[in-house]
Amino acid sequence: MSRITTHILDVSLGRPAGDVEVVLMYEGAEMTRGLTSADGRLGGWDLDSGIYSLRFETKAYFSRQSVGTLYPFVEVHFEVADEGHYHIPLLLSPFGYSTYRGS
Repeated sequence: MSRITTHILDVSLGRPAGDVEVVLMYEGAEMTRGLTSADGRLGGWDLDSGIYSLRFETKAYFSRQSVGTLYPFVEVHFEVADEGHYHIPLLLSPFGYSTYRGS
């Protein structure tokens, strides 16, 4: 079994993105959801092998700041192929994002 965590950094503000809803999905079906902490972190979910996705609900986050965004949500698909820790960070701004496998 593997463990998944995530965090979001709002690079336009240079700080973590708190209170962002994140949905964990497996084969398109919702498994669980939660809100990022004030430090932009969430997770600690155990996963078996397979293909999953994290859906970050970014529109609500930017709307609370009265900021428009091109991306109402960001969906990151990833494969859990072996046991271990999977950390999927999201670097976010209103008009761009990137992600990678963190540690």
